[in-house]
Amino acid sequence: MPADHAAIVQAARRRHELTRAKAIQALRELDRTGAAVTFQTVARTAQVSRSWLYAQPDIRAEIQRLRGATQRTPNPPIPASQRATTDSLRQRLEAAHERIRQLTEENQRLRRQLAQVLGERRHATATVTTRHNPGAEIPF
Repeated sequence: MPADHAAIVQAARRRHELTRAKAIQALRELDRTGAAVTFQTVARTAQVSRSWLYAQPDIRAEIQRLRGATQRTPNPPIPASQRATTDSLRQRLEAAHERIRQLTEENQRLRRQLAQVLGERRHATATVTTRHNPGAEIPF
């Protein structure tokens, strides 16, 4: 009988570890895809009972953390691995400000070039008009 007892305990441990692995995989998959992370969705995805999930402190804590994170985000929720950090948002803002500065400078440079070309063109038109028709008005 002791040999049978050891085999039963061993089988229960394997089943427990397999169930944990399925639950953890379901959590990762739901978070990766941006799906709502709730006890119900994890239980359905992992094919385990919700009561079992509640009985696992680490898995329960992770579900609660991810559930809280997805409830505060816009629909559809953004997976945790893709959410922006404060530093990355600050860097993006700084890059946008730099790009705006560059475009403003380029715009000013192009306006100056355009003004220069229009001025030269006006001068050339005025010169040609006065040569061919000395009494004509110069359009400005």
